[in-house]
Amino acid sequence: MIQEERVALVTGASRGIGRAIAERLAREGAAVAINYRGDEAGAEAAAAAIRGQGGHAQVFQADVADPAAAEALVAAVHQAWGRLDILVNNAGITRDGLVPRLSPRDWSEVLDTNLASVFYCSKAALRPMVRQRFGRIVNVASVAGLIGNAGQANYAAAKAGMIGFTKSLAKEWASRGITANVVAPGFIETDLLAAMTEAQRAKMAQAIPLQRVGAPDDVADAVWFLSQAQYVTGHVLVVDGGLAMQ
Repeated sequence: MIQEERVALVTGASRGIGRAIAERLAREGAAVAINYRGDEAGAEAAAAAIRGQGGHAQVFQADVADPAAAEALVAAVHQAWGRLDILVNNAGITRDGLVPRLSPRDWSEVLDTNLASVFYCSKAALRPMVRQRFGRIVNVASVAGLIGNAGQANYAAAKAGMIGFTKSLAKEWASRGITANVVAPGFIETDLLAAMTEAQRAKMAQAIPLQRVGAPDDVADAVWFLSQAQYVTGHVLVVDGGLAMQ
């Protein structure tokens, strides 16, 4: 289990996968900083759920696509608890469309939120982690970053970039006791999937060897493992029911 003094920051944690990760880390004994950009009510609900189970959580608003805001976020978390041990870069958005229809804004917003934010938050988090000679950075990518996805060139590019960044980070800081890894989810039960028809969901499940979409807790389990692993770094843990091997 995570030692009780461990502090974790999860970006984009007001709902879905981010909230499941925050709740899992809290159940394992970490104090959790729940970051959100616009969904304050969701973030407060996530924190309340953690506290209701006897855990420790605080809410921190920041748009992590803004380098100054990301740095201030990490500083605020460190000030609140005096350390930062686990960073989970989960914040992400989509702006889907075929390449000819993607606007420069569609491209830049996705790259800024899904990839640049990982650089900004990781850079800031490295300062306390290096001093501690301990840190766990887990970046939530996607199988789209491994196999691509039609209509999501911007998203896939951001997630593929995240994987390359993470491997570089792992090589740079392993000697300081800091690991960096990636979780790459496939189809996960989120708001996007909830909007699909039963027929669409059934067709999707048929493409997955395990014959079902994943749950946010499936991703949270993988993040928890990587936050504990002592001898794993620069790794991409795919959580997709076997989809990417098809």
